[in-house]
Amino acid sequence: MAAKYDANSISILEGLEAVRKRPGMYIGSVGTKGLNHLIYEIADNAVDEHLAGYCSEIKVTLNNDGTATIIDNGRGIPIGIHPKAGIPAVEVVFTVLHAGGKFGDGGYKISGGLHGVGASVVNALSVWLEVEIKVDGGVYKQRYERGKAVAPLEKIGTCRKNDTGTKVTFLPDGEIFEKTRFKSDAIKSRMHETTYLNPGLTIHFEDKRNGSEEKITYSEPDGIKAYVKELNNGKEAVTDIIYFKKSEDGIEVECAFQYVNEFEENILGFCNNIYTQEGGTHITGFKSKFTMIINQYARELGVLKEKDNNFTGLDVRNGMTAIVAIKHPAPRFEGQTKTKLDNPDAGTVVSAVTSDEVQLYFDRNLEQLKSVIACAEKSAKIRKAEERTKTNLLSKSKFSIDSNGKLANCESKKAEECEVFIVEGDSAGGSAKTARNRRTQAILPIRGKILNVEKASIDKVLANAEIKTMINSFGCGFLEGYGNDFDISKLRYDKIIIMTDADVDGAHIDTLLLTFFYRFMPELINQGHVYIATPPLYRAELKKAPKADKASKKTAGSSKTKADKSKTVQYLYDDKALERYKELHASGTFTLQRYKGLGEMDPEQLWETTLNPETRILKQVEIEDARMATEVTSMLMGSDVPPRRAFIHAHANEAEIDA
Repeated sequence: MAAKYDANSISILEGLEAVRKRPGMYIGSVGTKGLNHLIYEIADNAVDEHLAGYCSEIKVTLNNDGTATIIDNGRGIPIGIHPKAGIPAVEVVFTVLHAGGKFGDGGYKISGGLHGVGASVVNALSVWLEVEIKVDGGVYKQRYERGKAVAPLEKIGTCRKNDTGTKVTFLPDGEIFEKTRFKSDAIKSRMHETTYLNPGLTIHFEDKRNGSEEKITYSEPDGIKAYVKELNNGKEAVTDIIYFKKSEDGIEVECAFQYVNEFEENILGFCNNIYTQEGGTHITGFKSKFTMIINQYARELGVLKEKDNNFTGLDVRNGMTAIVAIKHPAPRFEGQTKTKLDNPDAGTVVSAVTSDEVQLYFDRNLEQLKSVIACAEKSAKIRKAEERTKTNLLSKSKFSIDSNGKLANCESKKAEECEVFIVEGDSAGGSAKTARNRRTQAILPIRGKILNVEKASIDKVLANAEIKTMINSFGCGFLEGYGNDFDISKLRYDKIIIMTDADVDGAHIDTLLLTFFYRFMPELINQGHVYIATPPLYRAELKKAPKADKASKKTAGSSKTKADKSKTVQYLYDDKALERYKELHASGTFTLQRYKGLGEMDPEQLWETTLNPETRILKQVEIEDARMATEVTSMLMGSDVPPRRAFIHAHANEAEIDA
């Protein structure tokens, strides 16, 4: 529990400098991911209040005017005059970098916003920001514009003495961000994740934007046990969900894991509610100790003989879904975006707690232990079989770049300027090869729908011609631990662009490819190398303009249309754009062509709409997109029928007939 929390609890390390000039240093990117990060920064401050024992509810609202509002019922940011700055503490929090309740003995003992940059960075990257605070029976408000206070803190009302909290509303700056429309799916996923990690916290989410109206409340009293259950939804469980929680040397360790009948591991790590995407010492400590424990038990039970080698870590963890969440008073993360924990003591403590708690559990639950060892034994047999076949599968004679007749490579050898388009079929591939910029654009045709890697064994994956061609062409290897280890520094292309037809089959191919990348080359997605092209659905050519010819100008300004050189042809990228075009040209004459595939476009049209970096629309794939694609693929193509039936019933009305 935190000590007295007032203006003296706010420590200042340095002034706010250059955030607007180098936003990527603080939020990772200026794309949608960075935009959503603004909400996470403010919400994480409220979660810190929860960790300190004061906040039980948070509300996140996406407003119709493009703003976002985050409200919590914590103690409220202190409003007293800061002893060093000479201004209200709340103004220090929002205008000074590295200022906040994270530093010093009077602030938070456990905090996700380690760097203390959250509130001030959000302020700096917003057109305007307003904060309202309820504290000590009063309601206070202050407004900022692009990081600077434009009015002093003022009292605007009164409230009950025990009615406390903070409300922050901000408008992201279009001069900074590529897009200013928040991505609700990613925000909802993050908020739900936060409630799994904080069982006593409730988060309300509301989307008030036109066409996206939605209200949902997240509350997970069973915590990370419920998280593991959700991650394994639709999968065949092999063990119960095993859970333990213990504190040692000031570090709290909480873990839940379960084995399912799958040939993969899914281990998620968190430190102070922050998802450590790249793992770190806490994950290493858990993995190494758990592997050691299972090998010890396997020898004690006679499963492993004296002549046998130990199970590998991959053997032991195949089939495991685990959450490892720690609370650390002084975490260190590699990189400003906090994706890898670097504290040696975290690994030591997690290892010790895992040793004590896992052995205690298995000593009392022998059948559960036997199930885990059986999973490891099965994985080891599969691994050994794959090792016997991989030499031929990955031999240079079969896996040489020179022997790949499908890839139409580009002339440049500079990976940073090169891109490869994955296209379906020879027809589309032929048009793309003609239309492309041969110096920097490569074309890789694939034959139909690739193998669904979700259920396939590794030898079948590597024996698949289309997958071998992709691995071969990219040059960076695949899934670490299977002979041809992944090395992103060897990637031959900065952008890998999935370019399929704008129909149901194209979407299916996209999903299968994303599942492959997510399972076997996740770093390509993590580091922003995977994209999806957006070819148009329609080509509209205006033969006779309407009498009041303001329509075409209006349509040309639409974000979903592009005009070619003649200015009478427009490409429409969805049905809404088509309806808008028809409305605006109702009194004119136009012809309409529906593209059923990329192969129907001539090379000039394909270049203008889909290949030309100046006019094309690319969607960068984020890890959430790939994870969702994989989950849907697993559910729709897996062996478990009830989840698939429930999905079809839930989404039947959303289906469109592609004819």
